[in-house]
Amino acid sequence: MPTLTTPASAVLTTTPEVTLPAPTRTIFSGLWIALVTPFKDGAVDHPALAALTARLCADGVAGFVACGSTGEAAALDKAEQLQVLETVLGAAQGLPVVMGLSGYHQGQMLEQVRALAHYPVVGLLVSAPHYIRPSQEGLLHWFRTLADASAVPVLIYDIPYRTGATISTETLLALAAHPRIQGIKDCGGSPAKTQALIADGRLQVLTGEDAQIFHTLALGGAGAISASAHWQTPQFVELTALLRSGDLPAARPVWQALQPWVDACFAEPNPAPLKAMLAHAGWMRSELRAPMMPASKALQDRLKAL
Repeated sequence: MPTLTTPASAVLTTTPEVTLPAPTRTIFSGLWIALVTPFKDGAVDHPALAALTARLCADGVAGFVACGSTGEAAALDKAEQLQVLETVLGAAQGLPVVMGLSGYHQGQMLEQVRALAHYPVVGLLVSAPHYIRPSQEGLLHWFRTLADASAVPVLIYDIPYRTGATISTETLLALAAHPRIQGIKDCGGSPAKTQALIADGRLQVLTGEDAQIFHTLALGGAGAISASAHWQTPQFVELTALLRSGDLPAARPVWQALQPWVDACFAEPNPAPLKAMLAHAGWMRSELRAPMMPASKALQDRLKAL
């Protein structure tokens, strides 16, 4: 793990409010990996996580997201989340790392945002507050308040099927005016919204739906934050590069070859299928935290066949 200013055991202490300058604009583009969190006998398997991160570095990815939904962040306590972040930072070989944040208690979220100012992350991936389903005005307040407190750029995580909150196109365009809100992980399920954000140009649009990688990048999106790209990573890197260069004829066969894997990877709740395949490769155990369950035997056989 790297030497960091604030250890995980001392996190979430309240820090004084300060006025922060706008952060330098970060290029959130290319293929980012939404990392799984390996477990061993109920605990985070840090050696497996470090080895996985280092292996993916060699495959040409643009960066990593720690503690996203693929990382089972909701099943990790706050100390575990920061320990995961420390391991990823230590193994990322200088590649940029974004930290995922989610919750519905604004005060606690602000404490987490301020604590993360002590870590060398390049951005925070922040979802709408889950369960409470605020109005669009409430969503504007939520993201602006957290962005005001952040020392690094914020990426909006638009994923209404997890949060229960739909962020409208108008709200996203209003948030794009904030100097610290610089990108979006787009799982919003609306092609019209995706196209409007790309056309506006102020937010860097990265798809968070692996099945939409070809579509979003062909429209001019900046990249992808992908789960399924843990496997066949060089092919996903190639696909992203071809699409960003506009070479659709060369990108099509690469994407067609990857589609069966993407489909299988989400045939059961993520990240169970992915962990089954990574376990089959000997990289970690196929272990999840309840109520998440391992992939079925039928799906494991299908993944192995692929």
